[in-house]
Amino acid sequence: MHIQKTGGRPRSGRRTGALAAALVAVSALTLSACGGGDKDTSGGSVADVSGGASAEKSATVLDRPFEKPNLVLKDTQGRPYDLRERTKGKPTLIYFGYTHCPDVCPLTMSNIAVARKELPKADQDKLQVVFVTTDPERDTSAELAKWLPGAGDASFTGLTGDFPTIQAGARQIGISIDPPKKEKDGSVVSMHGAQVIAFSPKTDQGYVIFDDDTTAEEYEKDLPKIIKGENP
Repeated sequence: MHIQKTGGRPRSGRRTGALAAALVAVSALTLSACGGGDKDTSGGSVADVSGGASAEKSATVLDRPFEKPNLVLKDTQGRPYDLRERTKGKPTLIYFGYTHCPDVCPLTMSNIAVARKELPKADQDKLQVVFVTTDPERDTSAELAKWLPGAGDASFTGLTGDFPTIQAGARQIGISIDPPKKEKDGSVVSMHGAQVIAFSPKTDQGYVIFDDDTTAEEYEKDLPKIIKGENP
């Protein structure tokens, strides 16, 4: 597996005010190119073109929070899932990615799953982790149901639907995604923002952004505060 980074950067730090507003503008343009062949998921690459800052903090805290996306999609059972209604008043992490991604998406889900298992059982039950596919043509409800327990945790919610609806929902929280593109060699490249957005159980608004290189240890440190509705 080859990972290529362009526009090299240090890790994201916690920011407020004008710098946070600048990050929002950047995050809307941040895309990771995850390549996976139609035959399998080998031979892919990731191009990281996002901005960043300090190496001391894993999370960026925004002064101007995101509203939770107004999305109604299908869950892993093929049933309608109203994101706002089902996660209302619950600490929620939302991530847009796809199952054929060879590295960033499964690593992100794994890191969150590892950190979640270190929480007290009551907090584990409170935390909602929602994975929204950026490749709905291949990521059916059944495919998400098969992939999520291995990549992350069986408790995670997987959502699929039509691409325009998913794309519009991602844009509501500053995440850009492009339709999957098939290359001449048969591989499929999906361009998607790789940030995890954390929503407070107190306000249902997203104050916290975790970058794509946040480790399991960093999630473990920050999730207890997210669950309480506090900022890291």
